[in-house]
Amino acid sequence: MTVREALNSAMEEEMERDPNVFLLGEEVAQYNGAYKVSKGLLDKFGAQRVIDTPITEMGIAGIAVGAALNGLKPICEFMTFNFAMQAIDQIVNSAAKTHYMSGGLLTCPIVFRGPNGAAAGVGAQHSQCYAAWYGSVPGLKVVSPWNSEDAKGLLKAAIRDPNPVVVLENELMYGVSFPVSAEVQSSDFVLPIGKAKIERPGTDITLVAHSRIVGFVIEAAENLKKQGVCNAEVINLRSIRPLDTATIVESVKRTNRLITVEGGWPLFGVGSEIAAQMMESEAFDYLDAPVQRITGADVPMPYAQNLEELALPTVQTIENAIKRTLNIKK
Repeated sequence: MTVREALNSAMEEEMERDPNVFLLGEEVAQYNGAYKVSKGLLDKFGAQRVIDTPITEMGIAGIAVGAALNGLKPICEFMTFNFAMQAIDQIVNSAAKTHYMSGGLLTCPIVFRGPNGAAAGVGAQHSQCYAAWYGSVPGLKVVSPWNSEDAKGLLKAAIRDPNPVVVLENELMYGVSFPVSAEVQSSDFVLPIGKAKIERPGTDITLVAHSRIVGFVIEAAENLKKQGVCNAEVINLRSIRPLDTATIVESVKRTNRLITVEGGWPLFGVGSEIAAQMMESEAFDYLDAPVQRITGADVPMPYAQNLEELALPTVQTIENAIKRTLNIKK
């Protein structure tokens, strides 16, 4: 199943299950979605539940928030989360805060979803990772799927959640296929928000990542295992907020070393938060080396392909960081 098919399946199943669920966004209906994630939904559910909107992200998000506050369950698609900058007031000040500011009287069951982070050759204004931005906001839940299982299970959980949930997908993963179990293909399959997954058990070092970078980390871990360098444990965060600190702590207790990997900027990032929480938790006494962070470069994303590649983590940079942390000089 491709990640695109997993997301499409999640929306179709939840729209069948609950008539209050509807999808709105730019080109989601007649065009089947800019990335074909909503393919076939207009034909199945009609124009009242799959709604093409004008190009106005603040308007789309505002309509969605109003609908959610009145009992509907909108899925608000942004063609890219970079464009959601136009709607950040609705996401942060309206969706995330209304439950608190109403004294618990109003819930806002809404999903904001779309591609996040770097794509390929789309320049500085289309390549930002918003995990840390939205992860810092009380009242929001934020998930970041990697594979098809993540995409389906987390999106279904987000649609069913009574709170606003930001689903940060990745454009370059939409067409990637992953094997899935019969359980994942079931219409009852849901993943809990706030729970990470150990994708690769290991003993020598803990590697934590989310979204597309998880694949890079697994590849680096497998390469170093084949070379006899180390046996790394890989954690797929899945959820940015709430953050599954407990799984990371228990892993560090076993491996005694930690590296975080992300495509976002280095300052005030997801890795920074994890490093701080490890220092403040019982994991600190188990660390035999400082926590290392691998991030994107601290620059706006270059357009040129060679510079873009230098601005993002690679399998090689991850392998090099693992060797440095283990004090292996080769």
